[in-house]
Amino acid sequence: MKNLKLTYILVSIAFLAMFSCSDSFIDVASQDENSEDFFNTEEDYQKALIAAYDYLQATAQQFQVAEIASDNTLAGGESATDTPGIQEIDDMIHTSTNAQLRNIWTWMYTGVNRTNYIMEFKDKTDFPNKTSVIAQTRFLRAFYYFELVKWFGDVPLVVDKRILYGDQFGLERTPKAQIYAQIEDDLKFAIDNLPYTQSQTGRITKGAAQALLGKAYLYQDKFSESATVLEDLIAKGPYDLMPTAIAPLMWENEYENNIESVFEVQYSDVDGGSYDCFQCLEGNYAVGFNGVRGYVGPVFDFGYSFNVPTQNMVDAFEPGDIRLGYSILDIKQWVIDNPTASYDETAGYEQTGYFNRKYIARLGDANRPDAALTNPNNFRVIRFADVLLMAAEALNRGGISDTRAQNYLNRVRNRATLGNVAATGSNLTNAIYKERRVELVGEGHRFFDLVRTGRAVGTIPGFQAGKHELFPIPIQEIELSGGTWAQNPGYEN
Repeated sequence: MKNLKLTYILVSIAFLAMFSCSDSFIDVASQDENSEDFFNTEEDYQKALIAAYDYLQATAQQFQVAEIASDNTLAGGESATDTPGIQEIDDMIHTSTNAQLRNIWTWMYTGVNRTNYIMEFKDKTDFPNKTSVIAQTRFLRAFYYFELVKWFGDVPLVVDKRILYGDQFGLERTPKAQIYAQIEDDLKFAIDNLPYTQSQTGRITKGAAQALLGKAYLYQDKFSESATVLEDLIAKGPYDLMPTAIAPLMWENEYENNIESVFEVQYSDVDGGSYDCFQCLEGNYAVGFNGVRGYVGPVFDFGYSFNVPTQNMVDAFEPGDIRLGYSILDIKQWVIDNPTASYDETAGYEQTGYFNRKYIARLGDANRPDAALTNPNNFRVIRFADVLLMAAEALNRGGISDTRAQNYLNRVRNRATLGNVAATGSNLTNAIYKERRVELVGEGHRFFDLVRTGRAVGTIPGFQAGKHELFPIPIQEIELSGGTWAQNPGYEN
């Protein structure tokens, strides 16, 4: 069947009249859209489901911003005022008026509302594939809520019904423990009702649901539960590490949805958005924005020099670790090795000479409708290497089995041509933390790894304990609630 990415824009356009984006997290739908108007056929449910998938594409921004929030990278860009919201997060001076944070809130709640629209009418019409549709829907709802609770902590929890205009006045922030309970329930349903392999590339699978559930458990320090679900996935799932010889190709377009990809957001080169509507994009905008400013030469295309790795990040790689070469581009060395290549050394802000090689534009990408907005490179949200390292952490920190934890850790290290780690206890914990940093650099995990393990203070420049573990609730949302919500600690409204 066709790749799911090719259907996103078609269904999104068809659904636009039904789901328009409002100025708040509420996705306003007409009050007279009732069961008589829609959800009469399987096609209706599938259209609604694709519309719910569509907001996965908006996550390109938050994965990039999450990387910048960590100690892995600097904001970069053209100047200190280029995209102020990103610069503020990089410097840990963000406030409740930050535009990027409001985007995350709004777009993730739009995704929640689209899933709840399906769930509101889940009993309206029966058809053979209905259980699969509901299982995919519930995974997506769990994913959107997981992103919200990661970034903002306690957030309003609404299930199985749309949030319509006016409802916001009666909503309160829900304790994150309840949100996690809903996430777990949704993911367990998805695990029980989805296959490991779908007939259409890009649709949610059992493996994706297991991986996200294991991750949600890990974020709550539920180590035994996390280890159980992740080890089941490792043993029974169809996934494996890409071989050492072709691992450097993992982020190329032709290697999308590979054997290591457990959950991947699908993008295309369809011109579906603009600089005023990033959530409308069909392409992965972060790829173009991460690239080298003024670059001309082989392999890569030009970009806007955001999200630049630090020297500290480069130094975190051990000698002989092949991942350094395919994770981070040393542009000065690249130009020396490729005499036909050049770039503008004087352009850009906070330039370190390093770039996120995983997600920068490849040669020819600039020939697409808009090079910055229509890059088709998928985002690998959860890879099998991440699953192995999460399982290792759960086994070790939960006091379950350091031997099995070493095994999973060393599978990742051996692929990188590094030797085994024989440490136990806290030394093994630190080895796993270090491995997560170098294996997953550029993929948006580091900030939340540091926060959930209590290591952010003293590691992320400017990070303040008791404040920066969470991001502020956007001030507009507090105002829309009637001003009744308390702001996250350390932030003023």
